[in-house]
Amino acid sequence: MNAGSTRRAAKLADVARLARVSTATVSRALTVPDKVKPATVTRIRQAVEALGYVAHGAARALASRRTHTIGLVIPTLDNAIFANTTHALQRTLDEAGYTLLLACHEFDAGVEARVTGALIERGVDGLVLLGTTHPPSVLRMIDTHQIPYVLTWALDASGRYPCIGFDNRAAAVRIADHLLALGHREFAVISGVTAGNERAADRLEGVRQALGARSIALAPERVVEKPYTLSSGREGLREVLRGTPRPTAVICGNDVLAIGALAECRAQALAVPRELSVTGFDDLEMAAVVTPGLTTVHFPTTELGAYAAQHLLARLAGRPFETRTELPVELVVRGSTGPPSR
Repeated sequence: MNAGSTRRAAKLADVARLARVSTATVSRALTVPDKVKPATVTRIRQAVEALGYVAHGAARALASRRTHTIGLVIPTLDNAIFANTTHALQRTLDEAGYTLLLACHEFDAGVEARVTGALIERGVDGLVLLGTTHPPSVLRMIDTHQIPYVLTWALDASGRYPCIGFDNRAAAVRIADHLLALGHREFAVISGVTAGNERAADRLEGVRQALGARSIALAPERVVEKPYTLSSGREGLREVLRGTPRPTAVICGNDVLAIGALAECRAQALAVPRELSVTGFDDLEMAAVVTPGLTTVHFPTTELGAYAAQHLLARLAGRPFETRTELPVELVVRGSTGPPSR
């Protein structure tokens, strides 16, 4: 092709002609593929690929009142734990003919309101939000535009909002009970930042609840809040070890903080778990390969993404859906925890 030449963009009629079907069948296969025979859908998709056809999104949206896009608003991409959920969400939506649009707010309420508004302006058919704590303006926008949405990673205690997630407080109780059963009585917590993050707040409260049931107080100097980074885990460990007596167990708000804490233990020649037990949350892949292996709580993050997609797809199709889905969590015991040496 000459540099100055142009090629006519393929149209719906071209796809129909190549696939030997009507234009109505092509349109239906591209928008609601489950309503068309699989063999026909395959033939149409092959024609689309061969011709390089791209539907005119604005025209299709006007005709169907759907853009076949779903918005996902998460705190950050700088946390591996969100990758599994996002991937499963995207894959499940793609199989149903939907495209995922992603936005991050970096734990800033103002940014969250702005990016959510931008997704709504672009006509997303539904929204997936992470957590149950959101600026009032975000929920007002969603309500005003009557956009189907679902909250994820946590459970709404009020029962007002559709949600799919985990009981973070109960998960924290389980990991604290594990350490208590090993004989630990001197605890510290390296928590995620709790402001605007009910997952971090619930995990911290779960630890307090489990210790309180044994009449063990968690002293203020034994609790530090840090961003979810490896360096923050190292810094947090240095801070909680300054007082006396030293803790024999440190519960970290997620695996990234815990692995940072383990690195600091190595730097200080602290034997884990003989001198100090360390735990995390999330069960990242790296939790099983660090030395010692990290005791943590496993969250079914892949299933979460698939469930969130299925929830919205059901609502958009007018099918029944669960307003509240609690996913199970599992305590995973590895080598980073053991009985205290004193």
